Amino acid sequence: MKHRVVLIEGDGIGPEISAAVTRILEAAGLEFDWVPVSAGLGSIEAHGVAVTPEALDTIAEVGVALKGPTTTPVGGGHRSVNVQIRKALGLFANVRMARTLPGVKTRYDDIDIVTIRENVEDTYGGIEYMQTPDVALGFKFITRPGSEAIVRYAFEYARQMGRKKVTCIHKANIHKMSDGLFLKVFREVADEYADIEANDLIVDNTCMQLVSRPEQFDVMVLPNLFGDIVSDLCAGLIGGLGVAPGANIGPNLAIFEAVHGSAPDIAGRGIANPTALLSSAIHMLRYLGETAAAANIESALWATLEAGEKTGDLGGSLNTAAFTEAVISRLETVDAERTVVPSRIAQAVCRTSEQVTRTLVGVDVYVSGTGKPDAPAKLGKLRLDGCANRGTRVDDPADVRAQLVDWWRLRYVSTEPIDNADIRETLQALPDGMDWMHVEKLYTHNGTPAFTA
Repeated sequence: MKHRVVLIEGDGIGPEISAAVTRILEAAGLEFDWVPVSAGLGSIEAHGVAVTPEALDTIAEVGVALKGPTTTPVGGGHRSVNVQIRKALGLFANVRMARTLPGVKTRYDDIDIVTIRENVEDTYGGIEYMQTPDVALGFKFITRPGSEAIVRYAFEYARQMGRKKVTCIHKANIHKMSDGLFLKVFREVADEYADIEANDLIVDNTCMQLVSRPEQFDVMVLPNLFGDIVSDLCAGLIGGLGVAPGANIGPNLAIFEAVHGSAPDIAGRGIANPTALLSSAIHMLRYLGETAAAANIESALWATLEAGEKTGDLGGSLNTAAFTEAVISRLETVDAERTVVPSRIAQAVCRTSEQVTRTLVGVDVYVSGTGKPDAPAKLGKLRLDGCANRGTRVDDPADVRAQLVDWWRLRYVSTEPIDNADIRETLQALPDGMDWMHVEKLYTHNGTPAFTA
């Protein structure tokens, strides 16, 4: 069977490892109709943007892609190609496998952990503002539908793959509203999967436990930012990002990619390690139903590593071409009858949001200024309920030991019913010269404050 698959070579070492992997796939007897798509620096040079709408349309139409690494500038430049593609195509689940490889020496043995990371929300929405010269504001948003989609996927993955436990990783002790919602949804969904053990762990404790007792983890489900960090930590347990495969899954759409960087410092030298992209391609084959071919190539890869035939980053002496040929030379000696569980998992339908009675009770007004604002005690129906700076209540700046910045929160609340007109009246009644930056309306949900103190 011939498979039509988008090929995104990427930049840096991307074209080199992509060529190595496609050669191995075809040497295994597989047939592909590769559809080349440009993304990253090459696309910027050709089109002025890192990802064109046409490229996204092609990926969506074909439905499966194999992607090499692309460069993401730090502190400026174009947005991450990976993030753009995931968000634009609704690839809500990032799946990363961390499994001990033969012949790759690490501090740990028998690691077998899967991280399933929410891929669209959290701080990766990229919603940021310089609200004052000294204050940058970034939004962390967690939604019930997004949380339920990724949590259900994690439990379905565990059930289909014969996994025994799903652990929710969070920071709900501090981020009580956002991570609190993620954890609440996890516990609700977990009740529907009595055959799978479920527990939760705070993210900082998770990092400590991963390097002290990693054997306790099976499948982990995480919000976007924590998932990004913890999945890299897990890769470190098995030898680094150079051997860690990854996949981005959406409804009827998947991109399989190497998760390491583009390594421009070694591009063109022929020494890059294609293991991560090859491992990702193996998972792509399972997604496509080519389970025997996936087992064939994986066995050849493992046999090559176990024989000590490795690239320089793993302590070996082979260049990219020699390593590729070493894997190919073992394809005919492997057991192609090994049973492999397919990894194509349908997205479960999420329930509708719980019914909530929302009541408007006030407004937080954020203003800039070098000193504490001279805020009126009453504005219309609303009364001042405190002034805060960097999350700390400030009654008298002289009593505050922490450094204060030029960004203040004025909280106005009401003991009687209010509506949007009252909020507008409050803003209009602010003293002339008070520079307000943004406002947040304050609600109760079923009588409970839906905001932090």
